[in-house]
Amino acid sequence: MPIQEGFRGQRLVVVPRPVVAEALKRPVTRRLLVTDVGYYPVALDHQMNRPRGTEETIVMVCASGTGWARIGDSEHRVGAQQALVIPRGVPHAYGADATHPWTIWWAHVAGTDVSDLLEGMDVSPGRPIVPIRGIERAVALLDEIVSNLERDQSPPRLLSASGSAWKLLTQLAVDRLLPEPDDPLQRAMNYLGERLDGSVRVPDLARLVGVSSSHLTALFRRATGGGVLAHHTALRMARARQLLDTTDATIAEIGREVGYDDAFYFSRHFRRHHGMSPSSFRDRDA
Repeated sequence: MPIQEGFRGQRLVVVPRPVVAEALKRPVTRRLLVTDVGYYPVALDHQMNRPRGTEETIVMVCASGTGWARIGDSEHRVGAQQALVIPRGVPHAYGADATHPWTIWWAHVAGTDVSDLLEGMDVSPGRPIVPIRGIERAVALLDEIVSNLERDQSPPRLLSASGSAWKLLTQLAVDRLLPEPDDPLQRAMNYLGERLDGSVRVPDLARLVGVSSSHLTALFRRATGGGVLAHHTALRMARARQLLDTTDATIAEIGREVGYDDAFYFSRHFRRHHGMSPSSFRDRDA
């Protein structure tokens, strides 16, 4: 039930453990369940020390201010627009900065899918900080969870909270994977996106963004699942599909637009990626 003590304006819901046990037996909530959730505004003197960790994974979103965390043997600063993610069972301590105490939204989560979601975020005890690009979305999702569970902790409310938590954790995973605007990967992606009408050499692109060819390839594989040229080809094919759907240009003209001077070569590449020729793609809804 909601607890009104603590930091002025705080919100806190602890789901009774018998309710947690039953929810972890039901479909969906057994995969991801919010067991505790809260909001601590300007949490001066907030501090927690858990030498044995917790049974659940902790996800803490810092909306403003700063704090610190000690996870295992590593110490970290936590600032605004960052999330602190602590896997279950990991010894830890954390607290608010004495001068600029943090405002945090947090949740404890359990379930069979949590480990996969943490892997998607590339989170570990040594790498617990995740940057947040859309802090408003993250806060809105946590506010939604708190509001639901403040009403009651019935199966429908728990199910709704699980859905919001899933969106939150996948957002954090995406925020971890997407590069910053001035990151070499982002600059390389921008360059490829602006040059759909020609080929690009990986060494030249790597030199342009200031990294080695092997490092750039590793960055692309981590972010996209494929290499530099595979990403460039995917962008060119996406542009070709758009032109096929929205213009009356010939196949040869579209091929040239996306960097293929030979219409036959373009058609062969298109078929390899889409399982059909450009003409069949254009006629599919006719």
